[in-house]
Amino acid sequence: MEILSMVLIVIGLILFETISSIDNAVINAEVLSTMSKRGRKWFLFYGLLFAVFVVRGILPWLIIWAANPSLGPVGSLISTFSDNPENARKIEESSPFLLVGGGIFLIFLFLHWLFIEAKNYGLRGERFFHEHGVWFYALVSLILTFVVWLSLQKNPNMALGAVIGSSAFFITHGFKQNAEIQEKQLMSGTSTMSDLSKILYLEVIDATFSIDGVVGAFAFTLSVPLILIGNGIGAFVVRQLTVSNIENVKRYIYLKNGAMYSIFFLGIVMLLDSFGVQIPQWVSPVMTICVVGYFFYLSRKSL
Repeated sequence: MEILSMVLIVIGLILFETISSIDNAVINAEVLSTMSKRGRKWFLFYGLLFAVFVVRGILPWLIIWAANPSLGPVGSLISTFSDNPENARKIEESSPFLLVGGGIFLIFLFLHWLFIEAKNYGLRGERFFHEHGVWFYALVSLILTFVVWLSLQKNPNMALGAVIGSSAFFITHGFKQNAEIQEKQLMSGTSTMSDLSKILYLEVIDATFSIDGVVGAFAFTLSVPLILIGNGIGAFVVRQLTVSNIENVKRYIYLKNGAMYSIFFLGIVMLLDSFGVQIPQWVSPVMTICVVGYFFYLSRKSL
């Protein structure tokens, strides 16, 4: 892989991880405001180590292992950092299973935001879809059925991957809904959670939100070391935003829109790639930079 391509991928990963974690940063900042100074320091230091080296280190490895069970846990870990051509071939051969699942997960994530979630309307049509949110479940069911049907004709394992991607979306969505309820209790002052409990709560929330970034990262590259670098730096940026500039970030009201449209396009890339459409590696990072840049521009105009 050329140096320029690697740099572009890492930049795209950093930007995607940062922009897709804005909601997480807001929750972190609001919960931290209810904690003692010592508790905040513990979360910002040890929480960062956990977020980078445990969550964003383990998740890509687990995904590679799930897509390549024949390698085993140790073999999957070693293969992600080695130059063994046989292991690289196995990972490449299993990529359709991984990519179709990730594509379904990201597309469902975007459609839930488009149809269900409250938002600042950045583009024409967003209000229309939001007003017809009842169609979300029908649409994702039809998409899953169609993708599974296509997958069964190409590779039955891909059909399983699509179903797993759908299941992962609804499971993580449930955790996020619970997080919103817990956050409201914390901010209302009715919660009796200790600082330690709040730190553990934030780590669970971070792990849940990080799944979006890790899954989307595979649209950029299958290289776990590059994912670790890009997502790790992105996690550090999110922590800095949490403590230093979160109120200013909130003023950029269309950043969430940029994150979700990036997620949609990355999901499309992963689905097309899983069915054999050859897409250059530069497409995902360039597309992410352009989409986020456009919605950043819209946000600046609205200030």
